[in-house]
Amino acid sequence: MRISFLGTGAAGGVPLYGCVCSACQRGHLQAAHQRRPCSALVEDGETRLLLDAGLMDLHDRFAPGSLSAILLTHFHPDHVQGLFHLRWGRGTPIPVCAPPDSEGCADLTRHPGLLDFKRLSKFEPIVIGSLTVTPLPLIHSKPTFGYAIENAQGARFAYLTDTAGLPPSTEEFLLAWSPTGLALDCSHPPRAQPGRNHNDWNQALRIVHTLRPTRTWLTHITHDLDCWQIETQPALPDSVSIAIDGEQAVLGQGTDWPLR
Repeated sequence: MRISFLGTGAAGGVPLYGCVCSACQRGHLQAAHQRRPCSALVEDGETRLLLDAGLMDLHDRFAPGSLSAILLTHFHPDHVQGLFHLRWGRGTPIPVCAPPDSEGCADLTRHPGLLDFKRLSKFEPIVIGSLTVTPLPLIHSKPTFGYAIENAQGARFAYLTDTAGLPPSTEEFLLAWSPTGLALDCSHPPRAQPGRNHNDWNQALRIVHTLRPTRTWLTHITHDLDCWQIETQPALPDSVSIAIDGEQAVLGQGTDWPLR
């Protein structure tokens, strides 16, 4: 199973428009430190799953018929905005799996065009190609799912963004499931009060300590977290890293190391 982090940024990205903090200045000067809307691609044999659709160039990145499905975590604009252009394409409909949300985002689900929206139910697995996908409820301001994704060889990848902590039922599932790899929301530096919609640094590391996956990538990063990281150089466990745009990793081949 190959994981590609297509984007690792929170809403607004890095550099943030008009900001002159050290992280945003670095992003202007070095493309490697820019962060686009949070999304990932999971590939397993012929199966290709796009996790979230906030990138605005999906129609250029993915040829018609090249995606098995799109999995949406939720309907906030920075996770679905790329679909507004894609929907008016032609060809075979693209399955778009999402949590039940009666509001959705603007008229996207009422006028889906090429997109074939499918409502998922929490903890009810579906099979897409060679992968089994289980939706996991998260804690956010809109109905939001994380996804537990497993292939036939036993590689297990959990994608958990956007969330502030984990519901007990999701934590219980993941403890029993034991993920090989984990992509986890870590939007903010340490805060006096825990975040209500996104993890701060301490919340994220507590989740990692509880679940103990083989590898963890922190994602959905704000410019504030990048700036704090530049200033403090915080230590991380060897198995944890802050994801960057374009990073790839392979799970389930004996060693689970990023391919940067």
